[in-house]
Formats: sequence, C-alpha cells, structure tokens
Amino acid sequence: MKTLSKILVANRGEIACRVFATARRLGIATVAIYSDADANALHVKHADESVAIGGVTAAESYLQIDKVIQACKKTGADAVHPGYGFLSEQPDFPKQLEAAGITFIGPSPDAIQAMGDKITSKKLSADAGVNTVPGYMGIIENAEHCQTIADEIGYPVMIKASAGGGGKGMRIAWNANEVVEGFERSASEAKSSFGDDRIFVEKFITDPRHIEIQVLADKHGNCIYLGERECSIQRRNQKVIEEAPSPFLDEATRTAMGEQAVALSKAVNYSSAGTVEFIVDRDKNFYFLEMNTRLQVEHPVTELITGVDLVEQMINVAAGQPLSLTQKDVVLDGWAMESRLYAEDPKRNFLPSIGRLVRYRPPSTDTTGDTIVRCDTGVEEGSEISMYYDPMIAKLCTWNTTRAAAIDDMCDALDKFELDGVGNNLQFLSAIMQHERFRAGRLTTAFIDEEYPDGFSDTDPPAELLKRFIVTAAALSQVNEGFYRQGKNRMLSAESQADSVVVRVSRTNYPVVVKTLDEGFEILSAGESNDQPVILTTEWLPGQQVAEVTINGQTSAFQVFKHATGFELWHAGYQLKAQVLSERKAQLASLMLEKVPQDMSKYLLCPMPGLIVALNVKEGDKVEAGQPLAVVEAMKMENVLQAQKSGVVAKLPVSVGDSLQVDEVIMEFE
Repeated sequence: MKTLSKILVANRGEIACRVFATARRLGIATVAIYSDADANALHVKHADESVAIGGVTAAESYLQIDKVIQACKKTGADAVHPGYGFLSEQPDFPKQLEAAGITFIGPSPDAIQAMGDKITSKKLSADAGVNTVPGYMGIIENAEHCQTIADEIGYPVMIKASAGGGGKGMRIAWNANEVVEGFERSASEAKSSFGDDRIFVEKFITDPRHIEIQVLADKHGNCIYLGERECSIQRRNQKVIEEAPSPFLDEATRTAMGEQAVALSKAVNYSSAGTVEFIVDRDKNFYFLEMNTRLQVEHPVTELITGVDLVEQMINVAAGQPLSLTQKDVVLDGWAMESRLYAEDPKRNFLPSIGRLVRYRPPSTDTTGDTIVRCDTGVEEGSEISMYYDPMIAKLCTWNTTRAAAIDDMCDALDKFELDGVGNNLQFLSAIMQHERFRAGRLTTAFIDEEYPDGFSDTDPPAELLKRFIVTAAALSQVNEGFYRQGKNRMLSAESQADSVVVRVSRTNYPVVVKTLDEGFEILSAGESNDQPVILTTEWLPGQQVAEVTINGQTSAFQVFKHATGFELWHAGYQLKAQVLSERKAQLASLMLEKVPQDMSKYLLCPMPGLIVALNVKEGDKVEAGQPLAVVEAMKMENVLQAQKSGVVAKLPVSVGDSLQVDEVIMEFE
C-alpha cells in the first residue's frame, strides 16, 4: 500500500474546497491550481500551496494535462484528485499521471474509457445483465441517418453525445423535424465541450425518474453500493435538486438496482467511487443510462444518510487499501436534500448571470437537534462569477429524520441564504421546495417543464402567504421607524400604541392597524371585523438582510431589502415589494400612473453574456414565429434564439464570433 503525502486537486471551486477539507482532516498536504481568472478564488486560499497555470478558459488551463503534471512536480504532489468535470473522465489523464509516477485518485483508465463512451458502456452493461433502453448502438453518420434511425425506434427519442455528460450534447426530439436540429445542436455542443462529436440515439422514456446508485469499489475485488439518489428535478438535463433516498423506490427495487450497479462495476474492474445512473418508469422498471466514473456533484446527500466520507474512501482506495465497509455495514439513516444554487435568472428563462458577489453569506453549517445544514461552496463575498466556467455557486444540503422535515429545513436555509450581485435561482429553489407535488414525491424529469410551462414567477403568492408578507412589512416598518427615532431601541414605546397604515403590494392597498406591545406587535386587518389579530415578534434591526419573524408562534425567515417607502421581501419562493404608507399617501399613490416599459419587440436582444456562434438569417430575410435566428454560447451551453413573431430583418449589427453583453442588440426588425 502507498502512503499519500500531498494531493493536488486538478479542479476549481467548491469541489476543490471539498477535497481539501477531507485531506486536511487526514493530515495530507494540499495543492491548488488556478487559471488567470481564478487568481483570487477561494479554493486557492484553502490549499496549503497553489500553482498558477495561466489562461482563462478551461481549454487553456484546467484541461491542460502537461500543466497539471508540471504543478505536481513543482510542489512534490504525489497524488491528484480530479474532482468532477474537466479531466475527471479523460482516460489519458490517469495514463499520463501514472507515467509520471503520480497516483490518480480515481478509477483505472480502462474503466474510464469503457464507461465514458455511452455506446460502449451500453453494450458492456447489456453483457453484464444490466437493463438497457432500446436504441441504436452504432455511430450516427449525419442528420439524415439520425432521422432514419429515430423513425425506426419510434418517437420520442433522445439524441445524446457519446462522450461527456452534465446535460451537454443532449436533445429530445418528438418528431422528424426536431431530429435534424437536435442532431446539429448536440453534435456542435459535444464538439465544443468534449472534443468529440459522435452522437447516438435511444428511446426516450416518458414520465421518467432519474435515480442513480452510488458505488464504491477497491482494487481487491470488493464492491458495494451505498443506496440511491433521486435526481429527477432537472432543467435542460442539468440536475437542480437531489435527494437521498428516493421517495419512489421500495426495498426490492433498491436492491435490484444496487446489485446491477455492482455487477457492471465488477465487469469493468472498477475501483474508487462511481455512480451508475438509471431511468426508472412509473412501474419501477429501470434502465441503465450511464456510469459516471468520478465523484458526483450530489455526493453530499449520500454522505449525510450513510455517514461515509466518499472522498476519504477514494483516497484510501487509491493508496491500495481494501474497503473498510461491507454491504451489510451500509445503513440508510434519515433523509437528505441538496439544492444547487446557480448564477442564472429564472425570470429570464434561466439565462446565465455573471458579476461580483457583493453580498454572500450562506446559512451556517451546523447541527441543531435533528437538523444538519451543510453548504459546499467555492466562492466568498467579493468573488466573481465569470462566463468561463460552470455557473454553480454552491450546494446547500439539509438532513433530518424524515423527508418532510428535511424539506422544511431546506426552505428555512434557502430563506436565510444572503446573496446579492448576480442573478440567481434561490427563490426558484424555494418555490420547488414549497410545491405540493414535490412535497408529495410525485417527481419526473419533466417536473419543471410541466409545473412552470410559462417560466417562473414569484410575485403572486396565495392568500395566506400574502398575509404573512403584509404583516411582516408592517412590523418591520414600525421597527425601522422606532430605530431611527430612538436610536438602538427597536420599539417606539413600551406603552400600548396603535398606528393605522396601508401596506401597498402590486398597486393594491391593504389597510392594517399595528399596535406596539412590550414584546412585539399586534396587527389587525382594518375593516375586517371577523379577522383575528396577528401577534408578531422579531429581533430584526435595520441594516440586517435576514429577518426572523415569529407570527402566531410560527417562525419564518425573510430576506429584507429596504427602499425609501417600504421593503422588498423574499420568502418561501416569492419576492414582493411592499410600500408601507400613511392612509393619505396610499390614496395619492393610487392616483399615480403606472410606468409602462419601453416596447422592445422590434429587437432581438442578447439574453445573456455570451458568444455569437451562428446567425441563421441576414438583412432583408423574412422570418416566421418559432424560426431559429441565432445561437449564443454561454458557459459551454448553446442557446437557440427563435423569432417570437413573423417579420423582416432590417439590421444585423453583429457577426459570428462577437462577444455580447446582456441586452445588446443582435438584430432589428422592420
């Protein structure tokens, strides 16, 4: 067995910080590498040593094997952990490390090669007795060949890149026309992301669940599975929320899936941590999807329900140690949820966002009673989210004894997550957690498309939740007024005092009477004789972004942003602006004209910072609604921009290869 003394992580961001944490606990020295864009990144600060490798894009930096090896030699690192993405599933990487005498903390090159190619892996899985989805096992030559195969399989079909993962190079086609465009986009994305444009096609399972099995194997022939993760909440094939265990599986199905995952792992002599992904239909029939020969983004939920540090196990296996666990030692305890916090704007069709984190204060990583909160992150306040890498900011996890309790804990943690400076999906994640269908566990990979067909809106809460916003705004206004009248004394007076105010939300007035008590406020809706008073207490002070308020004994957290006449409040998946006015000012506000936004319908605007990779029309062309006009690449994903209505292209001020900012004009119509 080897003794590993210094580990270099060939990655960045939160996964590098995550590996460093375990290495530090084990007494192993650590080395970070960083691109020019990451010179001030958090993972650099978390390592014992760091090495600059130049460049800003992944291709210029983290994907350069020779630079990684040079960094190892410079620092004396005797092992490399690849994290996920980048070089983690490139078989040539461990080969070159081995030639340089450096230990790779991951599986063998042969296993990576076999499972990294979706066509090969599907053949191997079938030979190992693993259930597979009907599809075409050969290489698709072109769009016409793809359409012929799809016609034979039957629609819908999934068009997928043979190499890579992470949702890139994947398209669903429901008819022959969509096959042609899907093939072209998938091949293009696969080429730019993985340097491999091979495509294959398989039957798309309707109402599918995405459930994966975590496996762990050593170099002595031992292999176990550590339960499953439900990863069905996805958008564009990218996972958004994961949980463990799955609310859908029974013990018999779990065992069958686990045993097939182990059989496949043994068939390719797998060692280290890995994940076998399955598609599961409504009748619990499951089919092999792919095997990820690396640590998964969502590995924390498995760690939370098993108590197993997967990074530690990977290090031990790489050092030649046998597994310290057997299958009977694996016990699933409680429930864990993971929310992926992305720099993307749900209100702009989830388009990527870049910028500086002017405020970034995650909820405390802590254990309180039955609640565990964990936040894996690679950024800090002041960090920059750039256009060069994946837009994930953090992974927020919660654990509790039951699924319902873990969800409630996640709702609370999301409401307390302070983040400002970039567009983000915090409120969207919270909305999913509150969703009745999600809480009932009725999940499919189409959940987001089905429940948010017109996009995400967070401005129309149900009546009971709206009332919670109203009374909170009224109380915080009283605290604010009292603070500035009497300094640090947050209450106006210890004596009973009542004020009549109007809380104005979305041009609707809600009159309330606020009575200051010794310990909080009594709030009553004016003009509603049968309405029961609300008792609200809070320790919030002006300037704090999170207000914890207790309303009739129930405690909730609100994000608070002060404005001249009120507040913008974020809570439970909703974002509302609430003005708190006197009765006279509310009357006058009702007379004000509503500002009408400028009509920009004659322009096609760039929806995100990105690169123009295709222009499908030219000046003078007539276009129809739904017609593809341009393709913008941002954060390794290609986004097809379509015409919203028919018209004629009047001006085309950009060219292929131009780099644009948000809302720059791509084309103008007559």
